[in-house]
Amino acid sequence: RIERVLDRLKAGERLGTLLSPERGMLAARKQWLAGHLQTRGTLVLDAGAVQALREANKSLLPVGVKTVQGSFRRGEMVVCVGPDGIEVARGLANYSALEAQKIIGQSSATIESILGYSAEPELVHRDNLVLV
Repeated sequence: RIERVLDRLKAGERLGTLLSPERGMLAARKQWLAGHLQTRGTLVLDAGAVQALREANKSLLPVGVKTVQGSFRRGEMVVCVGPDGIEVARGLANYSALEAQKIIGQSSATIESILGYSAEPELVHRDNLVLV
């Protein structure tokens, strides 16, 4: 225990340990996403999408998704797995499972013509995606 700590700090004496955050706001948010939300569904990706996520830090586009599993709503956490079934990432879905089933394998430019609207060009935006 340090004696008269407040008086000594007020006088300018350097006491204790300063802990600075190592991560920025986005990294902290991604850490929270990775560990604190229950997953609601699974997106099975093709090899090209896996490569785009891992190597280029890209968003997940509908064209790279082969299968939608489970039931989820927009904004819920989904697991992204590669063709081998191994988990690649987790992220917040921009579309529900029913909507995603209609647009998978398609170009983002066709979302509006398929669904009648386009919320986002990505199924999962990279800012809402955590690689595992």
